[in-house]
Formats: sequence, structure tokens, C-alpha cells
Amino acid sequence: MTALRAQMIKAMQVRGFSVRTHESYLAAVKDLARYYHRAPDQLGIDDLRRYFEYLATERGLSGASCRLFLHGIRFLYLQVLAWPAFDVDIPIPKKAQRIPELLTRAEVGRILTACANPKHRMMLTLCYGCGLRLSELVALKVRDIDGERKLLRVAQGKGAKDRLVPLSDTLLAQLRAYWRLFRPSDGLFPGRTLTDGLTETTVQKAFTRAKARAGIKKIGGIHSLRHAYATHQLEAGLPVHRLQRLLGHQDIHSTLRYVHWVPDYREGHGAHDLVAALEVGHG
Repeated sequence: MTALRAQMIKAMQVRGFSVRTHESYLAAVKDLARYYHRAPDQLGIDDLRRYFEYLATERGLSGASCRLFLHGIRFLYLQVLAWPAFDVDIPIPKKAQRIPELLTRAEVGRILTACANPKHRMMLTLCYGCGLRLSELVALKVRDIDGERKLLRVAQGKGAKDRLVPLSDTLLAQLRAYWRLFRPSDGLFPGRTLTDGLTETTVQKAFTRAKARAGIKKIGGIHSLRHAYATHQLEAGLPVHRLQRLLGHQDIHSTLRYVHWVPDYREGHGAHDLVAALEVGHG
């Protein structure tokens, strides 16, 4: 490990960055060094500008991917190499503003019904019923379920923050039935052994297979269930500030995009039990 890499890792650890942020920031800096065959501390502003031109034009990366590289490289120069400023005029493609192909309640129900594996079906149901990110889902522990208060604790979600999400009666009953069937002791969704959790890839593939069996052609991976949770809650009138807390958004603007996807939004109380409204078979 180079001294610069070790210094960057320490700077991220001090700030409590997540494992995923560590990986993406280090990958961005590694790619920059590989492109020039020089250490990043030997590069200047013009070098960085040319590098981002290369990412956008020759490699054809999207605006979102370019921004991910930018965040990691900016962190290196400002927080590790202590540049006084990062005044780099960087050409980044504009982020495309598209409304995703949102799943209806009926389509969510068909996907869950089509998932034959009970463990995978429970994961997909929980993902929808609590609006979880995939990384949050696979990291859940048995102790994160508070059956008495009907709450799910999402530990160290995006942004290294904990949050509590209500568990509906239907979802809690299904989780108890799942526990009686599989008896997990630590991780809520263990893999082949009780100590190994299911990987994100495994769950993503389970969603893709179930969606195909259900005959749903809409584009989108398992994150579509989180989108569905948010839009269905807004359709039921959930206040935006409450949805922000439940989704774990740091910036309210991330939540407000869902309002734009629900043109007839009227504030009310929200849905108390999204899962109960689904017609899901378990045969």
C-alpha cells in the first residue's frame, strides 16, 4: 500500500465513511493514477481537466458515473493533499432527468407471488414494505427487529446513519413466520451457512427472476421496490418530511423527486400497511 493510499484511507475512516464510499473513492483515484502512470500528487489542474474530458468523451461515462469519480478525486486533493481549493472546470455530462417505469401495487404483488424461494420472497417483501436499499436489506440482523414496538432498525444506512422504520402488522407476522421456518440467529438473511449473509447479487438475481416470471417488462432492478414504496406512500398521502426520514434521505430534494412522480399528490396520513394491500400468493 502506498503512503498516499494509506493517508486517504485514514482520512475517510476519521470521517466515518461507509465501506462502499471507501471502495468508490479509492477506485476513482486508482483509475486516475493508472491513466497518467503517475502518482496523483504529481498532477495539476490541467491534467485533471483532461482526465475528466477523457471519461466523458472517450469512455462515454454517464454524468452520474463522472460525478462519482469527481467526489473521490476532489476528496483526495482537498482533504488529503490539502489543496486550498479545487477550481477545476470539469466537463461532466448533464444528469438525465427521467421518470422510471414505476411498479404498480398489482405488479409488486405479482413479483412477490412469482418468487418461489420463501427466504428471497421475504427479502423482497421487506424491501418493498420498508423502502430499503439493497445494501441495508442484506445487512439486517435479527436484533434489528423490535416486535414489541413494531419497528425495524436500519443500522448505518447510507451516510452512516441509523433510522427506525415502522413494521406493519402484516409484515411483522410474515417476519415471525419466516423466523420460525429458518431460525436465523444473527444475520436476518443468512446464506448457505448461518454466519454468511446472502450477497447483494443473489438478491438482485432473485428479483430479476421473479419479475420475469411475473411477465413484467418494465426496466429496473430491485431498487424499483424502494421507488414503489415511496410513490405508494405518497399516493396514500404520507407527508414528504416523514417520507424523507423513512427513506433515510439527508437532502429533502432527494425525496421531492417522488412528489413529481405523483402528480395528484395530496398530503394525508400515508398507508399504514402497504403489504396487506397486495394480493400475494405463497403457494
